[in-house]
Amino acid sequence: MIKTLFQKIGAGGLTMLVPALVWAEDKAKWNLQEPHTLVAREMYDLHTIVLVICLVIFVGVFGAMFYSVIYHRKSAGHKAAHFHENTTVEILWTVIPFFILIGMAWPATQTVLAMRDASSPDMTIKVTGYQWKWGYEYLKGEGDLTGVADGVQLYSVLKTPYDQIYGNAPKGENYLLEVDNPLVVPVGKKVRLLITAGDVLHSWYMPAFGVKQDAVPGFIRDTWFKVDKPGTYRGQCAELCGKEHGFMPIVVEVVSAQDFADWAAKRKTASGVNAATATVAAAGGGDGKAAKAAQ
Repeated sequence: MIKTLFQKIGAGGLTMLVPALVWAEDKAKWNLQEPHTLVAREMYDLHTIVLVICLVIFVGVFGAMFYSVIYHRKSAGHKAAHFHENTTVEILWTVIPFFILIGMAWPATQTVLAMRDASSPDMTIKVTGYQWKWGYEYLKGEGDLTGVADGVQLYSVLKTPYDQIYGNAPKGENYLLEVDNPLVVPVGKKVRLLITAGDVLHSWYMPAFGVKQDAVPGFIRDTWFKVDKPGTYRGQCAELCGKEHGFMPIVVEVVSAQDFADWAAKRKTASGVNAATATVAAAGGGDGKAAKAAQ
């Protein structure tokens, strides 16, 4: 795109457009991540609205200030006016900001209320933060997906090779943002998260979902999301939790309902085999022969 515009408008015109082109080419570097849930879109729109309002105020205030400094300076022959207690001006600079704040607070309040409405989920997952990994447990509860993944448990640990971390190999595309067991959820379903921690403070942060909830030991805090597009989404722990805080990423795979059911069935089967193997091994004295026979 940049090359085509360069050919059309020439180097001089392109130089003036460089900031806009850079933003357009990779706006994610300069703005929030592309939203993929209703709440995330509301947050994105709210951020844009507030930014525009702040920009208009900035231009208005500094424009008036520089206009006054340049065109009403003493060297141009202007004399300072002496007045005070202008009731009209005082009313205006009180009423106008009041309505601006109301205009910003109304959509912000609606977004916050939507963020907190975790009622009537299709499925519930307990999320536990540890130093330094995430534990997920699919809970039995009410909703369309009751029974599909009930009882499935997994730990999600950083998968980035140590050679990359210590600089002995080139960094991969998802450096420090890849895990061995991602959280898997179905597309278009309301997922409620019950978030806690097993040791210190953590924070489950998924920018594309508009979700950031602290994980506090001894407390359960809830949040929710409903993703409208299948794909792989990445986030990180957003609370300083120790020396490897930067090494506990979050990966969520959003799949179709059928793929989710297939994945849950495989996880349940694998867990059942492992549990049976451990039980038989213990009954056989731990020599391993009984475990092999069970397999």
